[in-house]
Amino acid sequence: MSLSQKHKENIIETIKVCLRDKFLKYKPETENMPFHYRLLGKDRMALYSFLQSLNTTFGTSIYEPVAKELAKPNFKEVNTQYDLGKTITSEAQNEIQKILNDLSVGKDVNKPNEIERIRKVSQKGVENKLKSVKVDLFLISKLDEVFMFDLKTVKPNIGDFKSYKRNLLEWIAVYFHQFPEAKVNTLISIPYNPYEPEPYNRWTMKGMLDLKNEVMVADEFWNFLAGEGTYNDLLDCFEKAGIELRPEIDDYFSRFNK
Repeated sequence: MSLSQKHKENIIETIKVCLRDKFLKYKPETENMPFHYRLLGKDRMALYSFLQSLNTTFGTSIYEPVAKELAKPNFKEVNTQYDLGKTITSEAQNEIQKILNDLSVGKDVNKPNEIERIRKVSQKGVENKLKSVKVDLFLISKLDEVFMFDLKTVKPNIGDFKSYKRNLLEWIAVYFHQFPEAKVNTLISIPYNPYEPEPYNRWTMKGMLDLKNEVMVADEFWNFLAGEGTYNDLLDCFEKAGIELRPEIDDYFSRFNK
């Protein structure tokens, strides 16, 4: 199932709004680079600086709004930067640490089992407060199944996977403290595969993340939000948005040569 023409138009407009908003907020580097300027031009250096800035915030400034727009027709509730709550019990924290310890010594990762272990202790022990807990993309399906996504860069550092895992497990504990009977999924999403046409190097996550139940890469993620064929349609939407914005982009960066 591909996106409808109306949905594509909404996505294209969302991309354009996000990029224009980024232009309004962008403050170029003030560092003087006389050799670079003379070799490449101030406009190209400004564009390079802008791309570096955009890469840093692509998740919140582009991917999250686009994901929200894609998911709206297919889920009962759709939120970005969702405030999950802060309360977690001491018993849930202990159970999470046990899970992480088991994985650190090579025990098999099994997300469904981990979820049930946390559910059993989510109401037990002392109530503790975490720092502000925000979920990048929070969805509730029409069958009341909850999906929480942590949108990551395309090449996460291997050393970060343990903290990612803890984060996903803590989301479950915080949510179960409020809704102990809920059906909950927490996942890492990676927006595209930088190794294409080769498969994504999932082996780097193996042992800490459940690759079947805890990770979605590229088309898996986007197609999940809006149906089969969404990923390819989305690439077309980005291309069309870029073509429509090109005069504005050229005009914006030409100012730096004046």
